[in-house]
Amino acid sequence: MQMAVSWQLSGSYFENCNCDVVCPCLLSTNAQLTSTPTRGVCDVGLVFHIDKGNYGDVRLDNLSVAMVAHAPGPMADGNWTAAAYIDDRADDGQAEALGAIFTGAAGGPMAVLAPMIGTNLGARKVPISYRIEGKRRSAEIAGIMHMAVEPLPTMREDGQMWAATGHPVNPDWLALAMGSEGSTFSDHGMSWDNSRRNGHYAPINWSGQQ
Repeated sequence: MQMAVSWQLSGSYFENCNCDVVCPCLLSTNAQLTSTPTRGVCDVGLVFHIDKGNYGDVRLDNLSVAMVAHAPGPMADGNWTAAAYIDDRADDGQAEALGAIFTGAAGGPMAVLAPMIGTNLGARKVPISYRIEGKRRSAEIAGIMHMAVEPLPTMREDGQMWAATGHPVNPDWLALAMGSEGSTFSDHGMSWDNSRRNGHYAPINWSGQQ
């Protein structure tokens, strides 16, 4: 009998989609993910950085993962086309663990989103540069992705607005943000510029068992 593998990770994430601010897929009078994206379709990138984590005995510290998806209509209708990029510093065991976590196969938050993917374009190892500078988050995959978000303007003293939206990545704390100028993606026949479009960032603290 195979023993279950427990995993946990903590770190941060950000995302940038093509909706106007604030994205109705998450915040509207309708059930979450059932509203039509403001441009009819959703083109979104999400980037994760693990400060500290493990999958069983496999350490996942200081590794990053990026995911992109295109949804042809309301996100809850599914039929997403999705691709992933795994930090090229990950060895085979680490890449396998990250694949299990970020496809949702190992449970955790991504298991909520995985059933909506109709076309999986697979994962590729690439160098991923992930940076946090103040409240600004950015990531670079040379020739593929340059994405950054910054907080929406606010009169709050801490310079950021946040909400407990129920977003699977962090249900209790999600900053409301926008894509910085030059937030672009191009690969797998998909291409977009989400500058000044909707964005979010949050700390992440996940765990699960497979």
